[in-house]
Amino acid sequence: MASQASLVAIQKSVWNGRIPLEINLAPSESRTYDKTDPYLVSFSRIAYLPSLLPQLRAFFASSLIEPNSQYHEGWFAFEGVPLKWHYPVGLLFDLYAGNDPATKISAFNDESPEDESSFPWRLTVHFSDWPSEDLVRLDADGMVMNDAFINSVKEADFLRNGTAKGIMSLSKEDSSGLWKAVEHVDLPSFQRISHILLPPPAQPFRNVPIRIFLPLPPDDESPSLKVVQSPLPPSVPASSLQSSQILNARASPSTQLQTIGGMLHTLLPNLFPSRRTPVLAKPVLHGAVLPMSAPIEEVVRSSAYGDGWAYVVVRMMG
Repeated sequence: MASQASLVAIQKSVWNGRIPLEINLAPSESRTYDKTDPYLVSFSRIAYLPSLLPQLRAFFASSLIEPNSQYHEGWFAFEGVPLKWHYPVGLLFDLYAGNDPATKISAFNDESPEDESSFPWRLTVHFSDWPSEDLVRLDADGMVMNDAFINSVKEADFLRNGTAKGIMSLSKEDSSGLWKAVEHVDLPSFQRISHILLPPPAQPFRNVPIRIFLPLPPDDESPSLKVVQSPLPPSVPASSLQSSQILNARASPSTQLQTIGGMLHTLLPNLFPSRRTPVLAKPVLHGAVLPMSAPIEEVVRSSAYGDGWAYVVVRMMG
C-alpha cells in the first residue's frame, strides 16, 4: 500500500500533466480557408476545453466569416468527431489521440512516464453549426459547464460515502470554488475543498468511483463510446481473488484490496482474462498504463480527475 505522502505526490504529478494542443479554426468558417494561423497552447490534462473558448474566439475573430458568433457557441472536433465538452481533456486525449501510452505510470512506479506526444494534438474549433445531436449547448455565463461538473462530483461523492451530503452541504463559496480550482488548475484550493468530501485515509470508500471507456469502431454516422460502470467496493472477499494479491490491512483477514486487475477481470473477463498481466488489452489513465496490482481506492485517491472520477481507457494491444 502506498503511503499518504506518496498519494499526495502522485496527485501533484497528475495535476502538473499537460498536453500540447494545436487548435485550428474550421476552414468552412474562415475567411482565409486554410491560411488561418493555429492557436497553440500547453493545456492541463485535468481541465476542460470550453475554458479555452473566450481566448479562441478573440484569437480567430478577424478570420471568422460570421462576425456575430459568440464564444459560448464554440465546440471542438477531432477528425470530424465532436468532442464531449463535459469530459476533461486528458480523457479525450487518451480516447482519441491514438498515441501508444507509456508502459509505466509514475503514480505507482516512481518513474516519469514517457512524453505522450512529440507533436501537438490537432483539434478543430467551430463557432457555428452546433452538433445538437451530440452535445448539449453551452451558455454565456458558464452555468451549464459548472452544473455538469458539480453533478459529476455529486455522483462520485455518493459512491464514496453512500450519500451526497458532503457536496450538498458545501457552502456556495466552496461549491463554486471547487469548479474554479479545476478550471484554473489550482491544486491547493482544490485540496482544501476536496478534503471535506473525501473520507479520511483510515476510512475506506464505500464504493470507488471509476468509469471504464471502451472505444468502439467509429462508423460514418455516429462514432460512439461504450462506458462500463459498476459499484466497486475497495475490498472483496479473499476467496474471490488470487492469494498473491494484497491483503487489506484495514479490513478483516478474510478480505483483500480490490485491484485494477481484479476489477477488470470481473467486469471485462473477455478482454482481461488474467488479473495479473494485460494479455489482450491494457488500462490507461493519464496517458500511462496502470499496473494491474494497483489498489483501486489508491488509484482514485491519487489520480482521479477534478470531479472525483478515475476515467480508465481500455486500449487493445497489438
